[in-house]
Amino acid sequence: MAAAVLLAAALGGGLLLIARRYLSRPGGASRSAAAALMRGKTVIVTGANSGLGRATVSELLRMQARVIMGCRHRGRAEQAAREIRAELGAQAEGGELVLRELDLASLRSVRSFCQRVLQEEPRLDVLINNAGIFQCPYMKTEDGFEMQFGVNHLGHFLLTNLLLGLLKSSAPSRIVVVSSKFYKYGEINFEDLNSEISYNKSFGYSRSKLANILFTRELARRLEGTGVTVNVLHPGIVRTNLGRYVNIPLLAKPLFNLVSWAFFKTPLEGAQTSIYLASSPEVEGVSGKYFGDCKEEELLPKATDDLVARKLWDISEVMVGLLK
Repeated sequence: MAAAVLLAAALGGGLLLIARRYLSRPGGASRSAAAALMRGKTVIVTGANSGLGRATVSELLRMQARVIMGCRHRGRAEQAAREIRAELGAQAEGGELVLRELDLASLRSVRSFCQRVLQEEPRLDVLINNAGIFQCPYMKTEDGFEMQFGVNHLGHFLLTNLLLGLLKSSAPSRIVVVSSKFYKYGEINFEDLNSEISYNKSFGYSRSKLANILFTRELARRLEGTGVTVNVLHPGIVRTNLGRYVNIPLLAKPLFNLVSWAFFKTPLEGAQTSIYLASSPEVEGVSGKYFGDCKEEELLPKATDDLVARKLWDISEVMVGLLK
């Protein structure tokens, strides 16, 4: 009886969620205009070989964009690129996939990636800061930063800053930052940004996602009048491998799988807002905003604190070596 109730609830929830997602997606005319806008554009997507990143790459390639996949593992990137081309078939014609190694847990790798982009690419139309790590045990990046703050915030902070010149010379251009609703549980503790005094993996993730939003707001302020826009989004709860560090008891897995099937978004559904912000004419000129389900949403006051955003920016510049 209990199993039947759970199944009915899951199916009912699934139908409601499908209806909501369908209603929240851009209409056909809007998607056509976005595809026309992206034809021949150069886009960088970080974390591009799986999950949200892979789905984003696939849709942009379908729009005939030139997509640079920034990935840690060359072999996985090559496999993902082969699969995407095979899935799209003739729809991939006119677009291009370019593979580049990028490890956001290494500032050396970030600098090497950007150096190659600046040497080889005459323009950059869109940068999508998508890669992330979720609730991992305490560990450090190559440069000694707590992993979630280092990858989710500092790696992308350096990447974006090193590519700003190319984005400005390619204007109008766009930067898209993937955050999370979990920002609501984060706090910026300037006395322990590296979590050396205390560490909680859930709060650490939330803090890094709050940092993404504060970074976006401060960057938007600095980019006023340049023709480069930057917006931040939450994708919702998505079925990806981002939760590989989350341990689910063996007996609870069947129920979790059922719930995730009914209530979690697929990677393609989760990627819709990233694709929208990267390509839609509807957000041309819009900057410094927070989106979910392709619509602007309100932020909590802690995510709109401009003094904290500026202080975080100044400290981040020192941490990544942009300022000595």
